[in-house]
Amino acid sequence: MAAAITLRRRIGPALVQVDTLARDSGVHPDLVARFVRLGLLEPAGGTPLAPLFAPDAAARLAQAVRLRRDLGVSYGGAVLASQLLARIDELEARLRRYETPNHRPEVMAWTRTS
Repeated sequence: MAAAITLRRRIGPALVQVDTLARDSGVHPDLVARFVRLGLLEPAGGTPLAPLFAPDAAARLAQAVRLRRDLGVSYGGAVLASQLLARIDELEARLRRYETPNHRPEVMAWTRTS
């Protein structure tokens, strides 16, 4: 008799706990909580006392920590810079979707001609 096989469909990547997120990004869990309060990270599930985060949150957190450490910006500045960099990445990805190998959009020169 064949053993019953249970198939579980994975909807998306597994969510991670604060401790895992902190370990993966090389920071203390208290710093994770600070960046959550500042709006850099948003829980993707869990509860208010035990939030869960998307696995890619570690990269965003590590980026903000590097900005703070290497450039000496404030926590708020690191959050803002990280959000702006993410927006630039998003816009560049959108632009790449519209470009084809034979067609590149015209680049407008932002110089004054008078």
